Amino acid sequence: AQELADVSTRMRSAYAMGAIDLDGASVARADLEVMMGTERDPDRLEEIWTKWREVPVSMKDDYSRMVEIANAGAQELGYADMGAMWRSRYDMDPDEFAAFTDRLWNEVKPLYDPLMCHVRAELNEAYGDEAVPLDQPIPAHLLGNMWAQQWGNIYDLVAPPTADPGYDLTELLVDADYDAMRMVETGEAFFSSLGFDPLPESFWERSLFTKPADREVVCHASALSMDGADDIRIKMCTSVNADDFETVHHELGHNYYQRAYKEQSPIYWDGANGGFHEAIGDMIALSITPEYLQQIGLLDRVPDASSDLGLLMKRALDKVAFLTFGLMVDRCRWQVFDGTLTPETYNEGWWNLRREYQGVRPPTERTADHFDPGGKYHIPNNVSYTRYFIAGILQFQFHKAACDLAGWDGPLHRCSIYGNEDVGERFNAMLEMGASQPWPEALEAFTGSSEMNGSAVVEYFAPLVEWLEEQNEGRNCGM
Repeated sequence: AQELADVSTRMRSAYAMGAIDLDGASVARADLEVMMGTERDPDRLEEIWTKWREVPVSMKDDYSRMVEIANAGAQELGYADMGAMWRSRYDMDPDEFAAFTDRLWNEVKPLYDPLMCHVRAELNEAYGDEAVPLDQPIPAHLLGNMWAQQWGNIYDLVAPPTADPGYDLTELLVDADYDAMRMVETGEAFFSSLGFDPLPESFWERSLFTKPADREVVCHASALSMDGADDIRIKMCTSVNADDFETVHHELGHNYYQRAYKEQSPIYWDGANGGFHEAIGDMIALSITPEYLQQIGLLDRVPDASSDLGLLMKRALDKVAFLTFGLMVDRCRWQVFDGTLTPETYNEGWWNLRREYQGVRPPTERTADHFDPGGKYHIPNNVSYTRYFIAGILQFQFHKAACDLAGWDGPLHRCSIYGNEDVGERFNAMLEMGASQPWPEALEAFTGSSEMNGSAVVEYFAPLVEWLEEQNEGRNCGM
């Protein structure tokens, strides 16, 4: 136990504190992430991408040792390995869960394939055949994100030419003089509009909303319950932009869930499954529609339906693109834990899966000496990632159920449940269950169905997929 604690601490510290030099100066990790979303010079992007991945090389031996110790612990508890132990958390046999996620992926893959094909073609237009060949996976550094997990930052390069969303949320927030505190207060107001009690005063006193000026911190956003009751907090290095506006709603979703199940036995202080916890705030964020922005005074006029294609594209670049990354990360670690991948093949296996699932490749040559998985926070911190894939499905299923309950009659992507206390009451009833019942029962309590499926995701993005398929006619969509 002591060795595991020591190894884990070293990896977390290496991730959080690893210095990255750019132009002769040390640059904060949060600033590098922003640069990956705003820079358009491919050589500069390649430099940032590569230097980020110099830090985790030092973690590789510790990570290998952590795998050995974690597997030994899992085996003592009766599991084949740590990956099987993670999969067992979903109220089904570990092998059955693997097949379950395959089924979900196959339901939503028809959304991802045309999106990836279109994005590659547009990046080819922007950067040329040499940088983005049309018969190869997309270079990971050109997708607007340090891990190519979400692509919303390259919207301007791939957007439909006549589908201006009609507004820029980041500009609206800046023009309205929003700061970090006001962003969080607006998120709280959404939950209050559904009938939830206000956040406790201690939340505002003890949370971290902005990056401290006097020390380094891990800026990865998180939400915490410190006492299993009302001492709930968030930790964010909040920037005033559209991404963090949604992230605030996501993290608050964790806090409201944590407080909702506080009357349960401590054994059940958790989500019905990991995906539930991640999906709660994301479901709320799906209600950040033009109508909602007008209701809270950020938008003067709601754009008409002709702007929907742009809104759907922007959301698909984040939500649909993420689904495959959310699935792939643990697919890789399951192979690490069961011995399919060894320290000599960690990096090779990581990129093989990224090519297979995402259709992306590294911009530079990678060798067995590299440890690129360690450049993602959840790897050195040993946090299971499948929950985010599950959440990517559930948030749309929750959203559709909420909109049906609200009596919404219109396209699913235009629905906002802001101000609907009937939805809030039924939603809270599910949250109060915590982990006290198998997740299908919690799902049924809110949606009316115990089956998780991707049909709501498909419905939500159907207009965009139709347009993408038209654009992809005659294109080579293979790799």
